[in-house]
Amino acid sequence: MNIMDFNVKKLAADAGTFLSRAVQFTEEKLGQAEKTELDAHLENLLSKAECTKIWTEKIMKQTEVLLQPNPNARIEEFVYEKLDRKAPSRVNNPELLGQYMIDAGTEFGPGTAYGNALIKCGETQKRIGTADRELIQTSALNFLTPLRNFIEGDYKTIAKERKLLQNKRLDLDAAKTRLKKAKTAEAKSSQLNSARPEGDNMVNFFYMLNFLHVKWLKSEQEVRITQSEFDRQAEITRLLLEGISSTHAHHLRCLNDFVEAQMTYYAQCYQYMLDLQKQLGSFPSSYLCNNNHNAGTPVPSALPNVIGSSAMASTSGLVISSPNISDLKESSGSRKARVLYDYDAANSTELSLLADEVITVFSIFGMDSDWLMGERGNQKGKVPITYLELLN
Repeated sequence: MNIMDFNVKKLAADAGTFLSRAVQFTEEKLGQAEKTELDAHLENLLSKAECTKIWTEKIMKQTEVLLQPNPNARIEEFVYEKLDRKAPSRVNNPELLGQYMIDAGTEFGPGTAYGNALIKCGETQKRIGTADRELIQTSALNFLTPLRNFIEGDYKTIAKERKLLQNKRLDLDAAKTRLKKAKTAEAKSSQLNSARPEGDNMVNFFYMLNFLHVKWLKSEQEVRITQSEFDRQAEITRLLLEGISSTHAHHLRCLNDFVEAQMTYYAQCYQYMLDLQKQLGSFPSSYLCNNNHNAGTPVPSALPNVIGSSAMASTSGLVISSPNISDLKESSGSRKARVLYDYDAANSTELSLLADEVITVFSIFGMDSDWLMGERGNQKGKVPITYLELLN
């Protein structure tokens, strides 16, 4: 029973305090009550903390979008994180693309130029996918986690103390308002004291004076208590807010870690693509106007140390010209040439080629400028000049 009485009294006291704060807050908004202003330094710290919180949230959310563009995957990771469970491993986009390329290359045949190139590209895409996974893990650990800890930890503490400071200020201003009203009432009673009533009215009058005086003393004591509590809470809030500078320094170190992770990722990707380019040997793309290859020749996208160093656009396709080729075409002799890339003959008039083999090539009068005659033992046929490197 005593516990119940205590709870009821506490509930009534809390309700009275809440009502007093609500009345004070409303009167301040209506301009009917005075408001205790915080000092400029504390206001600046509060503004800095709020600004830090807003921009940290924006940077954190956009970084999550950068690392994981799929919103459904982000929601799934968030749910697993809240359930304190590890999210299942999923294949990312580069890894999926790489697997498709490898499967396609295997289907087309690893011995063909296109199939072999697809397999090599697929393996590289898988390496890029692994590097992407490492970037996400490193960035989440070294960059996103500290930002999230600030939002969900430090700033929540700051917001809690800031709200408590606001309540203490409302209590202080409400106490000041009551003290002001008590002083006004006592001043009026002092004026009435000059015309003292007689008899029973006089007893009631002095009782009222004593009551107002006690109320005034109680209001003064309440102001002193609320002022002390407000000052103490303001100091606690100020100390927490001054830690924002340390937070900025910590986030700067985390930002450096994020930049290093990105730098490592892009350097890995560049190296993977550079290795792939070397493996492919600047693999040619086919420019075909018909199925017989008569209108054009497959031309590499880049031709370092290869015959045909200058490319000239023509209506029939891309034509490669070179002093060596010109000399060979003008003469009736033959030359040895090394095959740069695998080539599958499109018809019986062409000769299939294997990379790195050496064949004999010569020109025939009236032949298309993009082609030479190739000879390997008893086999002869047309070969594209862009697949060859003349040997001295």
